[in-house]
Amino acid sequence: MLPISFCKEVRLQAKEYASLDDESLKEVALDLGFEARKNDKIGPLLVPGFALVVVAATRHLKLTHYDVQLAGGKSMCEGHVVEMRTGEGKTLTATLPLFIHALAGRGVLLATANDYLARRDAEMMQPVFNALGMNVGVIQTEMSRPQRRASYGCSITYGTMKEFGFDFLRDHSGKRKQVQQQLWFGNSGPENQVDVVHRDPYFLLIDEADSILIDEARTPMIISSSADEDAHQQQLSLYKWCADVASEFMEETEYWYDKERRKVDLTPDGTAKVRALHKPSALGGVGLPEMYDFIERAIQVHRDYERDREYVVRDNEIVIVDEATGRLSEGRRWSRGIHQAIEAKEDVHVTVETETQAKITVQSFVSRFPLIAGMTGTAVSAAKEFRKIYSTPVTVIPPNRKSQRKELPIVFAYTESEKWVAVLKEIKAIFESKRPILIGTRSIGKSELLSRLLNKEGILHSVLNARQIEREAEIVAGAGELGRVTVATNMAGRGTDIKIDQQVAALGGLHVIGTEMHESARIDRQLLGRCGRQGDPGSFRQFVSAEDKLLDSAYGKKSADRYRKIGKIRSDRWWVELFRKAQRKVEDQHYRARKILMYNEKMLAKSHREMGLDPILDVYD
Repeated sequence: MLPISFCKEVRLQAKEYASLDDESLKEVALDLGFEARKNDKIGPLLVPGFALVVVAATRHLKLTHYDVQLAGGKSMCEGHVVEMRTGEGKTLTATLPLFIHALAGRGVLLATANDYLARRDAEMMQPVFNALGMNVGVIQTEMSRPQRRASYGCSITYGTMKEFGFDFLRDHSGKRKQVQQQLWFGNSGPENQVDVVHRDPYFLLIDEADSILIDEARTPMIISSSADEDAHQQQLSLYKWCADVASEFMEETEYWYDKERRKVDLTPDGTAKVRALHKPSALGGVGLPEMYDFIERAIQVHRDYERDREYVVRDNEIVIVDEATGRLSEGRRWSRGIHQAIEAKEDVHVTVETETQAKITVQSFVSRFPLIAGMTGTAVSAAKEFRKIYSTPVTVIPPNRKSQRKELPIVFAYTESEKWVAVLKEIKAIFESKRPILIGTRSIGKSELLSRLLNKEGILHSVLNARQIEREAEIVAGAGELGRVTVATNMAGRGTDIKIDQQVAALGGLHVIGTEMHESARIDRQLLGRCGRQGDPGSFRQFVSAEDKLLDSAYGKKSADRYRKIGKIRSDRWWVELFRKAQRKVEDQHYRARKILMYNEKMLAKSHREMGLDPILDVYD
């Protein structure tokens, strides 16, 4: 339900403000700022504050907020995660809570998916804030510390959660050094000013909140330093030997695998095999417990980490691919030797293993802010988790215009090759009508496989995956053009609208194809949401096969193979339901893992404090 009376009040107030010139608007905003500093309650500020933003956006961007955007902004001001469908204008909606909370003069942050979106959104919305007497900063990866300090000092700062988190860790580390110097030298010691860039935490607004707060919640932000160089040479030989022999170990007989924890444990037969295998002389000083640990890690990497899905090899380096977004995670590394084990597996330069200097999870970083809110196109399915972990209710905002999207029945094929035949058949049928098509794939490898199949059929197309990151916005923006075919990983689901013209709308709009179910239904919904924006026509079709990875993730390889065997005589409907159950099962597994992570983080932090240690800086791998 929309707050109709609230929206009417904002419209009436905006009508009054519309007669004011730019300087008078700034004076009204300044008066609201004084009120915000005197009174912690934001309720009295909402109507006049929203009206000011509406007038500024209309005047300087030629954009006027819809009622659904006013409703979404109000919910975010109240600390909710708001679900708004793709194309409903979340970037413009964000100006409302950002302005209201920035009135107090304490600085507010907006965390988004990547540097490009942070810069784009900041530049796009800057005229609105400038018209109301506020300045806008943006954090980019290549910025120096002085540049970052200046950006954080602005009324409103756009950036990524990764950059915000790493800046906090550097600040925190700098503060400790200052305290240590004061203890060592006293008041007569060198006066070293701590290099802090962040202001005190106040309000954090998170774009694509489900991706950042849920999908990325298990990945900690870590600042590391190099370990002992002398031990590296022996570890290098151990990593390479383990990578060579990992494929020789058999599940159930020589190792057990816990799919929920993604943990490998050697059986007694497995440890006996390690002892019996021929080893290079360089491993003469390695103890058996350490050797078992490295073998278990190598087996886990061999079975769970697939090239062009979890990572790519670029310039003789391993670069992580974020499964939720399909984008390359520049600068990120897996900890506890996983990254080095993958380097050994791919026979690239094995880097020196690092020691953790400072670490914080997304959950812990977000919990520092007294006020948080979020927005995304897919939140309601994770409402329980948002409420329990982050204490943020979820509000679903209805679309501005009624949806015309058609969700077509799921197509099942027994083998993966049969599935690709069915996908190609659908693409050719739609392509003949000149309707634009967007095809989503789960990995870089699958997007390039489909590209080769389309080339054989003579179908011109664009490919969007982590290898084309610099052309992402350009490719996505053109995906709704007449006759356009676009193959994409998950990264196409976020950040840029796919618009269609009247000719495409008359043909039925954008047709979206999902070639494989993801482990999270939310990611499938993100792909689906690319069509039918703002009341446009569009359609979506999901394809699955019995050989898809989701079954192995949910039930384990052995049980999944049993389902495949008995499923030969089952109906397509039975298979579709099996996939939906598998998706729910994996989502539950991930949810439990995040709950355990949160509990362990709290207990670890508590024990650190009881021992007089810092839970962020006094960490151990």
